[in-house]
Formats: sequence, structure tokens, C-alpha cells
Amino acid sequence: MRVAAIDCGTNSIRLLIADIEGTSFREVLRTMEIVRLGQGVDKTGEFHPDAIARTLAAVDLFAVEIARKGVQKIRFCATSATRDATNRHLFIDGVKERLGIEPEVITGEEEAALSFAGAIQDLPQEDGPFLVVDIGGGSTEFVYGQSSVEFAKSVNIGCVRMSERHFTKEPIGSQEIEDARKDIQEAIKVAVSIVPITKAKTLIAVAGTATTVAAAALDLPEYDRHSIHLSRISAEKTHLVSQRFLTMTREERSALGYMHPGRVDVISAGSLVLSEIMKATEAKEFVACESDILDGMAWSI
Repeated sequence: MRVAAIDCGTNSIRLLIADIEGTSFREVLRTMEIVRLGQGVDKTGEFHPDAIARTLAAVDLFAVEIARKGVQKIRFCATSATRDATNRHLFIDGVKERLGIEPEVITGEEEAALSFAGAIQDLPQEDGPFLVVDIGGGSTEFVYGQSSVEFAKSVNIGCVRMSERHFTKEPIGSQEIEDARKDIQEAIKVAVSIVPITKAKTLIAVAGTATTVAAAALDLPEYDRHSIHLSRISAEKTHLVSQRFLTMTREERSALGYMHPGRVDVISAGSLVLSEIMKATEAKEFVACESDILDGMAWSI
């Protein structure tokens, strides 16, 4: 069966079209648009009209691909920003008009479970138990388990939210970094009260922040998902990359061959979240994983 999974987060909207038969999975198309749907949501509690317009324009593009590729079933999940926005109906109605389906506004815990299912599929079971960390635009999910989720917690320390809250001007000052660090550490403490983050054998980090940090650590000339997928990035390199992003200018980050234009403004905050997670877990390395919530959603269809 040919299926389409659409994941709409705070920063990006992504489409995966795949053929799934039994345990066989064949990727047909994987694409992403940076739309910043969560623009200002942390401050105002609602979607900005421009953010809705950008996101629905991306849904129009995806609708063309879905029709062209002969997709039989679609699942559309919206996460952190949509959970928080009081005017989410404007976005949901727009999606229904374009795709004929209602987006699911999933809980942080369901988001965590789908990310976990996608992330562990290419790793041997003996590498478990796993801690999967999904740093998104609005929230970060911590998910622990062996073959299925045993503990999960979603906390509001995504890269867009942290950027809007703490890094509003450049250069980023040491006080702003310290304030953001404290904010992140407090959120990690909330996660630790539920998830045994130091007990995992393997730490897996998914989504754009983690894969961009991996690209930097691997010193890639351009973004290459095949080189990044399942690469092992040491804690030391993670901290160094985070420090570098925090001290670079916007122009310097933009000039990096592997940097997606839509991540330039938020990668400093995102990398700081990942760096603090590495410290809190005491992990020596993380596995960068290109399979994530999208893959989990496709399998769930």
C-alpha cells in the first residue's frame, strides 16, 4: 500500500511517501519545507496569519505530490505549536480543504511514541535500551524503551521556542546563553522525574537540530542524509559544535554548506538543548538518526 505521512511541527512541515507491504518499507519521496508555523506562539498563544499562509502553501505543494504519486492513505499529525495555539481551527480547516482529511493534533506522549518507533527501526535490539530524544521547534521529547515505549515525557524546550524566548538579538550574549541554559536544565529535570535518561545503553537523537549538529561534527561540505544516518557523534564534539554555533554570526552560519536556510536562526538554541541533554544523560555519544516520527507515522498507517 502506498501511504503518505505528513508531520507538521513548529519549524518545519515534512512529507514522506512510502510503499509498505508487511515488513517491507520502500521510500518513494521524502521532502521538507521550513514554514515556522510556531512563529510567536510561545508569546501570543496563537498562530500568526503569515505563518498559517506559509504552511498551507506547503500543504498545497504536498497535495500535488500525493495526487501525482497515487497515494492510497494519508496520516497528518500536528505537534507542539498546534497544541498550544488557540486559533488552531484556522489551520486545521485549511488542511481539510486541501487534503480532505483532518489533521490529528497529537499529544507529546503520542509524538514521543511515533518518534521512538521510527528511530529504533535501523538499530539492532542488543543496542537497547534506547533513549530517543526528539528536539523539535516547540518541544523536546524524551522516550525510553527496549522494543517499545516504557517511559516518555514532552517538555517545551524546542529550538524555535528557546530562540524566541532568549536569543532575540545577535551577537548572543553570555547572560542570554546562561538564562537559556537554566531554562533547558529546568525542563530536563521535569523529564528526569519520569524518564530514566541515564539508564539507556544507546542515546538516539532525531530531527533537524540533531542531524545538523551531526553534519557539523562530521565536517560535511553539504547536507548528506546518508552520511549522517546512524553516525555516532561524541559528547565532546557535540559541546564544541554547540559552542561554535553560539559564537558564530548569522552570516557565518548561513555560509555553512550543510545548513538549511530555515535553521540558521534556531540552530544555536537547538544545539544548546542537545549539548545540555548530553550532559544530563552522561552519554559518551549520540547516534544521529534520519528515521523519526515520519517513519513511525508511515508504519502506523
